[in-house]
Amino acid sequence: MSIRILIADDQALVRTGFRMILDAEEDIDVVGEASDGLEAVDKVKAAKPDVVLMDIRMPGLDGIEATRRIVADTNPERPVRILVLTTFDLNEYVYEALRAGASGFLLKDVPAEQLVAGVRVVAQGDALLAPTVTRRLLEEFARAAPPSDEPPPGMDELTPRELEVLRLIARGMSNAEIAAELIVSETTVKTHVARVLMKLSVRDRIQAVVLAYETGLVAPGRRG
Repeated sequence: MSIRILIADDQALVRTGFRMILDAEEDIDVVGEASDGLEAVDKVKAAKPDVVLMDIRMPGLDGIEATRRIVADTNPERPVRILVLTTFDLNEYVYEALRAGASGFLLKDVPAEQLVAGVRVVAQGDALLAPTVTRRLLEEFARAAPPSDEPPPGMDELTPRELEVLRLIARGMSNAEIAAELIVSETTVKTHVARVLMKLSVRDRIQAVVLAYETGLVAPGRRG
């Protein structure tokens, strides 16, 4: 089954470029385009994409609010994943988009193969967390948010090992890297990650990382 993509960007040239790259892939189908946030929200309902490539700065409704509305209205059994596109690698708008429910972000000048790989990763339900720039962004803007006095629901249900896994996720480590760090199998790590996401009631790894920083479980600039 093909991955259904909606491209939301106010620049027609950008949309055309992304469409050409993605349409060349046998397992990807571009099902629509939108030139602003409101159009993106409407076309998600009509076209039912798996992934939305979402620009942040658009006229009318911006990409952050559009992301928030799409995520709030998505079917949990078939969620729409948002992959944010930006011209800036460190910018508060990207962080707000992640908080709004985006599953990751890419720079607009990303090489074609990385764009395609990113779409596939997000479509599978994973988050684009590995790039160093994502970790820098989370650390930078988590500094501005003082830790909450009250732990989020589910945090006190995590076992010591699950807390350890969450800290390693927040450092941007992959399942394979976590497995090597803890000297366990990747299957065991996947089980721990799934339990962490379930107990915290978050959609994916990146939402768990935002939570880890904002609650003070992980301090910016410090390795877990």
